[in-house]
Amino acid sequence: MKTSRYVVFGIAAVAALILAFLVRGMIGGKVTHEAAATVQAPAVPTARVLVATRDIPAGTRLVDGDMAWQDWPVNTLNPAYIVDGGRPDAGASSATPASGAEDAAAKGPVAVKKPGNGVLQAVADKVAPSPSKEAYVGGVVREALLANEPIIPAKIVRADEGGFMAVMLNPGMRALAVPVSVDNTAGGFILPGDRVDILATHQTPRQNGGSGTIDSVQPVLRNIRVLAIDQQVSAEEGKQSVIGATATLEVTPSDGQILTLAKASGTLSLMLRSYADAAGPSGAVMQEPVGASDQSVRVIRPGSTSEVLVSR
Repeated sequence: MKTSRYVVFGIAAVAALILAFLVRGMIGGKVTHEAAATVQAPAVPTARVLVATRDIPAGTRLVDGDMAWQDWPVNTLNPAYIVDGGRPDAGASSATPASGAEDAAAKGPVAVKKPGNGVLQAVADKVAPSPSKEAYVGGVVREALLANEPIIPAKIVRADEGGFMAVMLNPGMRALAVPVSVDNTAGGFILPGDRVDILATHQTPRQNGGSGTIDSVQPVLRNIRVLAIDQQVSAEEGKQSVIGATATLEVTPSDGQILTLAKASGTLSLMLRSYADAAGPSGAVMQEPVGASDQSVRVIRPGSTSEVLVSR
């Protein structure tokens, strides 16, 4: 009875030793395989691409916070992307190896795959030199951008490029320039982006066969956006007034006809509106020709008397 018990214990001990060796071999093989996979994983070169930091609708003027540089794999790089410096970051080729790679290197030489100079040169040839990020600050978005979407020049109109004014216009609106001076632009305090009312001053012959002319003033348009003064589309930092010879206004096609007729018949004056009134109605004040429904008012001043036409 004792002999059979010893035989059973012996067989169990041998089986336990065999099982222990098998488990140890399986664990060791898995660790070696993972270490090899970690060491042999190639480093992917990247380039810094200019992307949108938020959803930006069309017509928005870009500020510095709307854009940021983001690492982008060179194998998915599009030639239209704006790349920092016009070529990928070569530092990606010398990425820090993983801890497993350091341990393997300590034991002996290990072949670690790195992107060669040929890859970087190919991408550098593929991507044209791009302007700096600052070159796009102040530009206008031509097509809507999504957050983290790479920015391409075709969707942005820079401030120093042609077509900038066309992007600033709202749909259905037109840009029309009128002559101005410091006297009829609120002393030069009308800046791009302000809202104005437009008056037309003209001279009409005296009625009833009288000699001389009568000065008349008529409101033409109200709540009109100023796009530019001369070629300035934005007020310079720290500058509170702009004096120019022309003001570019945003008007509808029909309002443009009325304004052109008023400009041909006399002198235009721009009245600056308060920001609190910017949400009011905009457009033509009346469709009748200048002077069609004017009334004469006699103005008596010390030593002189004059008549002025006032529109109803």
